[in-house]
Amino acid sequence: MRLYYAPDTCSLSPHIVLRELELEFELVKVDNRSKRTADGRDFLTINPKGYVAALELDDGEILTEGPAIVQYLADLKAESGLAPRAGTWDRVRLQEWLNFITSEIHAGSALLFNSSLPDEVKSIYREKLFRRFNFLEDQLNGKTYLMGSAFSVADAYLFTVLGWCKFFAIDLQGWPVLSAYMAGIHARPAVQAALRAEASD
Repeated sequence: MRLYYAPDTCSLSPHIVLRELELEFELVKVDNRSKRTADGRDFLTINPKGYVAALELDDGEILTEGPAIVQYLADLKAESGLAPRAGTWDRVRLQEWLNFITSEIHAGSALLFNSSLPDEVKSIYREKLFRRFNFLEDQLNGKTYLMGSAFSVADAYLFTVLGWCKFFAIDLQGWPVLSAYMAGIHARPAVQAALRAEASD
């Protein structure tokens, strides 16, 4: 398998999952501006949408969209517990979390990267994001992970997009439960390995 990624993007999520599962894979860096891969290919021929993450399977199939990728990977090693078994109520709950993260945290944060947005507009988006943080603070109170006591693909995704707060001068210390949650995930060996690999490439 090949994971097409760019540093400081949502592709960190499937990267973490690949390492949690101890699957064999190749990392291929993508320049988000030029849309060229590190080995000189046109990334648009791999993913016409033009953004990471993209997972290339050994048979040549390409899978895009982070929530789909991480569930596919987790199902390759169902015994890992990174995703509940398909068809169960817990799996639906996981999908509920993945949808919340992608629509409310990922999409809500991504808007703040837009330098053309006036500060007053960014302030509106920040306040909406803070309300979502308040919700997460409440949901994580008394739990180690989103699904309870077990790390899941949803945690890899949430950790990834909350990590962007440093780019927006948002201090998660204002949400102590959320801050502790992030610190706990950051300490996981697979997370550390993924961060090191992306920083050194």
